[in-house]
Amino acid sequence: MTTALANSTQITTRYLRAFLRQPSYVAFTLVQPVIWLFLFGQLFKRVVEIPGFTGSSYIAFLTPGVVAMSALFSTGWSGMSYVIDMERGVMDRFLVSPVRRGALIGGELIYQSGMTLLQSLIILGLGLLAGARFDGGIAITIAFLVGIMLLGTAFASYSNALALVLRTQNSVIGAVNFVVLPLTFLSSTFMPVNLMPQWMQDAVKFNPVNWAVEVGRQTLSSSIDWSLVGRDLAQLLALTLVCAWLSTRAFRAYQRSV
Repeated sequence: MTTALANSTQITTRYLRAFLRQPSYVAFTLVQPVIWLFLFGQLFKRVVEIPGFTGSSYIAFLTPGVVAMSALFSTGWSGMSYVIDMERGVMDRFLVSPVRRGALIGGELIYQSGMTLLQSLIILGLGLLAGARFDGGIAITIAFLVGIMLLGTAFASYSNALALVLRTQNSVIGAVNFVVLPLTFLSSTFMPVNLMPQWMQDAVKFNPVNWAVEVGRQTLSSSIDWSLVGRDLAQLLALTLVCAWLSTRAFRAYQRSV
């Protein structure tokens, strides 16, 4: 256990060092969320006047959705680091080293989870500056951040599994976009569920992005539905465990093939 923890820490440190060598990375990954938050927030601000829309501030409504969408997009590219390591022979060198195999997966997921948390805090701060107010309090905000980290970890695992199976950058990019974009727009990120067509309302129930967004929307209310929060967090946890299992199976398949 001690060795596995030490190896995971070493792998996480490897990714952190790479990040520190290019600190502009977070700034660039925040460009799109800032555009979505401020441009869409202004462009669609009169959506709140539609009958059936709950709430008076579209920027407040949009902020939790942008947090979830940013986590999805940023962790969706997690597998690219695996592809690069495979192309450069780094992964093969890891496999002949004494490092624990689980640490190769776990260390990278810890890094992705930490980056997701950092990015989410920045976007929430920008939302506050733009006028959003989160009346739910600290407990539901923490629950929301936990949900976002689970969502990010699940999709990082999914992306890693794709990378280990497909092994080319173009294939991973295509497969990630095939899933990420529909999940984003089949959620209540931009529009309340009750204003969607019926078929979309049915699809939203099975969308993990929407599970995270639902938890985030509870931060806007002083009357929190903790049963909904608990259900959505449980679903996100189950998804994370399934994706982690798939990632582990894909890693073992790659290991047998080299």
